[in-house]
Amino acid sequence: MLLSAMVVLCCSTVSAGLSRNTAKVAAVDSTEVGAPRKNASTLPDSPVAKTSENTDSDDTAGVSAASSASAGVQPFSDSPVRPAGGTSLETPRERNTWYALVAVSHSAAAFDAYSTRRAISGNYGVEGNPLLRPFSHSDAIYAATQVSPVLMDYLGYRMLKSHNKLLRRFWWLPQTAGAIFSVGAGIHNYRLVP
Repeated sequence: MLLSAMVVLCCSTVSAGLSRNTAKVAAVDSTEVGAPRKNASTLPDSPVAKTSENTDSDDTAGVSAASSASAGVQPFSDSPVRPAGGTSLETPRERNTWYALVAVSHSAAAFDAYSTRRAISGNYGVEGNPLLRPFSHSDAIYAATQVSPVLMDYLGYRMLKSHNKLLRRFWWLPQTAGAIFSVGAGIHNYRLVP
Protein backbone atom coordinates (compact mmCIF):
# COMPACT_ATOMS: atom_id res chain seq x y z
CA MET A 1 0.00 0.00 0.00
CA LEU A 2 2.88 2.31 0.79
CA LEU A 3 4.43 1.52 -2.59
CA SER A 4 1.25 2.38 -4.46
CA ALA A 5 0.95 5.69 -2.56
CA MET A 6 4.52 6.57 -3.55
CA VAL A 7 3.84 5.74 -7.20
CA VAL A 8 0.71 7.92 -7.25
CA LEU A 9 2.56 10.80 -5.58
CA CYS A 10 5.52 10.52 -7.96
CA CYS A 11 3.33 10.37 -11.05
CA SER A 12 1.28 13.39 -10.01
CA THR A 13 4.38 15.54 -9.38
CA VAL A 14 5.92 14.49 -12.67
CA SER A 15 2.77 15.27 -14.64
CA ALA A 16 2.39 18.65 -12.88
CA GLY A 17 5.97 19.52 -13.72
CA LEU A 18 5.43 18.53 -17.34
CA SER A 19 2.29 20.63 -17.66
CA ARG A 20 4.12 23.69 -16.30
CA ASN A 21 7.00 23.15 -18.73
CA THR A 22 4.67 22.78 -21.70
CA ALA A 23 2.83 25.96 -20.68
CA LYS A 24 6.16 27.84 -20.59
CA VAL A 25 7.12 26.52 -24.03
CA ALA A 26 3.73 27.49 -25.46
CA ALA A 27 4.06 31.00 -23.98
CA VAL A 28 7.56 31.42 -25.44
CA ASP A 29 6.41 30.19 -28.85
CA SER A 30 3.43 32.55 -28.91
CA THR A 31 5.57 35.57 -28.04
CA GLU A 32 8.15 34.83 -30.72
CA VAL A 33 5.72 34.49 -33.62
CA GLY A 34 6.39 37.97 -34.96
CA ALA A 35 10.01 38.17 -33.83
CA PRO A 36 12.84 37.51 -36.31
CA ARG A 37 14.63 34.19 -35.93
CA LYS A 38 17.99 34.30 -34.20
CA ASN A 39 18.86 30.59 -34.22
CA ALA A 40 20.10 29.19 -37.55
CA SER A 41 19.05 25.63 -36.66
CA THR A 42 15.33 26.42 -36.77
CA LEU A 43 13.35 25.74 -39.90
CA PRO A 44 12.30 28.55 -42.25
CA ASP A 45 8.69 29.61 -42.72
CA SER A 46 6.57 27.61 -45.11
CA PRO A 47 6.12 28.99 -48.64
CA VAL A 48 3.28 31.40 -49.23
CA ALA A 49 0.68 30.61 -51.89
CA LYS A 50 0.60 32.86 -54.96
CA THR A 51 -2.11 35.45 -55.06
CA SER A 52 -3.23 37.81 -57.78
CA GLU A 53 -1.29 40.73 -56.28
CA ASN A 54 2.15 39.03 -56.38
CA THR A 55 1.92 37.45 -59.86
CA ASP A 56 2.69 38.83 -63.29
CA SER A 57 -0.13 40.10 -65.47
CA ASP A 58 0.54 37.43 -68.17
CA ASP A 59 -0.32 34.39 -66.09
CA THR A 60 -2.78 35.96 -63.65
CA ALA A 61 -5.79 34.37 -65.28
CA GLY A 62 -4.19 30.91 -65.42
CA VAL A 63 -3.08 30.94 -61.77
CA SER A 64 -6.36 32.25 -60.44
CA ALA A 65 -8.34 29.67 -62.43
CA ALA A 66 -6.07 26.85 -61.24
CA SER A 67 -6.14 27.97 -57.62
CA SER A 68 -9.91 28.31 -57.60
CA ALA A 69 -10.36 24.86 -59.19
CA SER A 70 -8.12 23.12 -56.68
CA ALA A 71 -8.84 24.96 -53.47
CA GLY A 72 -7.79 21.99 -51.36
CA VAL A 73 -5.93 18.76 -51.83
CA GLN A 74 -8.21 16.27 -53.55
CA PRO A 75 -7.83 12.54 -52.81
CA PHE A 76 -6.58 10.34 -55.61
CA SER A 77 -9.18 7.71 -54.84
CA ASP A 78 -12.12 7.41 -52.49
CA SER A 79 -11.15 3.86 -51.47
CA PRO A 80 -9.90 3.42 -47.90
CA VAL A 81 -6.17 3.19 -47.40
CA ARG A 82 -4.85 -0.19 -46.29
CA PRO A 83 -1.68 -0.42 -44.21
CA ALA A 84 1.44 -1.54 -46.04
CA GLY A 85 2.36 -4.36 -43.68
CA GLY A 86 0.39 -7.15 -42.11
CA THR A 87 -1.86 -7.88 -45.06
CA SER A 88 -3.21 -11.39 -45.05
CA LEU A 89 -3.04 -13.11 -48.41
CA GLU A 90 -4.66 -16.40 -47.42
CA THR A 91 -8.36 -17.03 -47.20
CA PRO A 92 -10.08 -18.76 -44.27
CA ARG A 93 -10.59 -21.81 -46.50
CA GLU A 94 -6.87 -22.02 -47.27
CA ARG A 95 -6.03 -21.61 -43.58
CA ASN A 96 -8.39 -24.45 -42.64
CA THR A 97 -6.89 -26.60 -45.41
CA TRP A 98 -3.42 -25.87 -44.06
CA TYR A 99 -4.49 -27.01 -40.58
CA ALA A 100 -6.01 -30.18 -42.05
CA LEU A 101 -2.77 -30.91 -43.92
CA VAL A 102 -0.84 -30.37 -40.68
CA ALA A 103 -2.95 -33.05 -39.00
CA VAL A 104 -2.67 -35.45 -41.95
CA SER A 105 1.10 -35.09 -42.35
CA HIS A 106 1.81 -35.58 -38.64
CA SER A 107 -0.55 -38.57 -38.48
CA ALA A 108 1.15 -40.12 -41.51
CA ALA A 109 4.57 -39.62 -39.88
CA ALA A 110 3.31 -41.30 -36.69
CA PHE A 111 2.01 -44.23 -38.76
CA ASP A 112 5.38 -44.50 -40.49
CA ALA A 113 7.15 -44.51 -37.11
CA TYR A 114 4.80 -47.17 -35.74
CA SER A 115 5.23 -49.47 -38.74
CA THR A 116 9.00 -48.97 -38.79
CA ARG A 117 9.31 -49.76 -35.08
CA ARG A 118 7.11 -52.83 -35.54
CA ALA A 119 9.17 -54.15 -38.49
CA ILE A 120 12.53 -53.52 -36.80
CA SER A 121 11.54 -55.04 -33.46
CA GLY A 122 10.47 -58.26 -35.29
CA ASN A 123 13.79 -58.35 -37.25
CA TYR A 124 12.00 -58.03 -40.58
CA GLY A 125 14.02 -55.09 -41.86
CA VAL A 126 16.30 -52.14 -41.11
CA GLU A 127 15.72 -48.41 -41.22
CA GLY A 128 16.62 -47.09 -44.68
CA ASN A 129 17.00 -43.45 -43.63
CA PRO A 130 20.50 -42.95 -42.16
CA LEU A 131 19.31 -39.94 -40.13
CA LEU A 132 16.57 -41.98 -38.43
CA ARG A 133 18.64 -45.16 -37.99
CA PRO A 134 19.95 -44.20 -34.49
CA PHE A 135 16.37 -43.73 -33.28
CA SER A 136 14.88 -46.84 -34.87
CA HIS A 137 15.48 -49.17 -31.90
CA SER A 138 13.72 -46.95 -29.35
CA ASP A 139 10.53 -45.01 -28.91
CA ALA A 140 12.42 -41.83 -29.84
CA ILE A 141 11.59 -42.63 -33.46
CA TYR A 142 8.12 -41.19 -32.89
CA ALA A 143 9.59 -37.77 -32.07
CA ALA A 144 12.29 -38.00 -34.74
CA THR A 145 9.81 -38.63 -37.53
CA GLN A 146 7.89 -35.47 -36.60
CA VAL A 147 10.78 -33.20 -37.65
CA SER A 148 10.12 -33.53 -41.37
CA PRO A 149 6.39 -32.68 -41.13
CA VAL A 150 7.23 -29.61 -39.03
CA LEU A 151 9.63 -28.39 -41.72
CA MET A 152 7.08 -29.08 -44.47
CA ASP A 153 4.37 -27.27 -42.46
CA TYR A 154 6.61 -24.23 -42.09
CA LEU A 155 7.51 -24.26 -45.79
CA GLY A 156 3.85 -24.58 -46.79
CA TYR A 157 2.89 -21.72 -44.45
CA ARG A 158 5.57 -19.46 -45.90
CA MET A 159 4.44 -20.32 -49.42
CA LEU A 160 0.83 -19.59 -48.45
CA LYS A 161 1.79 -16.08 -47.30
CA SER A 162 4.19 -15.43 -50.18
CA HIS A 163 3.71 -12.49 -52.56
CA ASN A 164 4.85 -14.68 -55.45
CA LYS A 165 1.77 -15.97 -57.27
CA LEU A 166 3.36 -19.26 -58.30
CA LEU A 167 4.45 -20.11 -54.76
CA ARG A 168 1.07 -19.07 -53.38
CA ARG A 169 -0.68 -21.30 -55.90
CA PHE A 170 1.24 -24.46 -54.91
CA TRP A 171 1.53 -23.86 -51.14
CA TRP A 172 -0.07 -27.24 -50.37
CA LEU A 173 2.56 -29.28 -52.26
CA PRO A 174 5.26 -29.71 -49.53
CA GLN A 175 2.79 -30.95 -46.92
CA THR A 176 1.00 -33.25 -49.34
CA ALA A 177 4.24 -34.74 -50.69
CA GLY A 178 5.56 -35.37 -47.17
CA ALA A 179 2.29 -37.04 -46.12
CA ILE A 180 2.21 -39.24 -49.23
CA PHE A 181 5.82 -40.29 -48.70
CA SER A 182 5.16 -41.16 -45.03
CA VAL A 183 2.01 -43.15 -45.84
CA GLY A 184 3.86 -45.03 -48.60
CA ALA A 185 6.74 -45.89 -46.26
CA GLY A 186 4.31 -46.93 -43.52
CA ILE A 187 2.38 -49.24 -45.86
CA HIS A 188 5.65 -50.78 -47.08
CA ASN A 189 6.81 -51.41 -43.50
CA TYR A 190 3.42 -52.76 -42.48
CA ARG A 191 3.48 -55.35 -45.31
CA LEU A 192 6.90 -56.61 -44.20
CA VAL A 193 5.51 -58.11 -41.00
CA PRO A 194 3.39 -61.24 -41.57
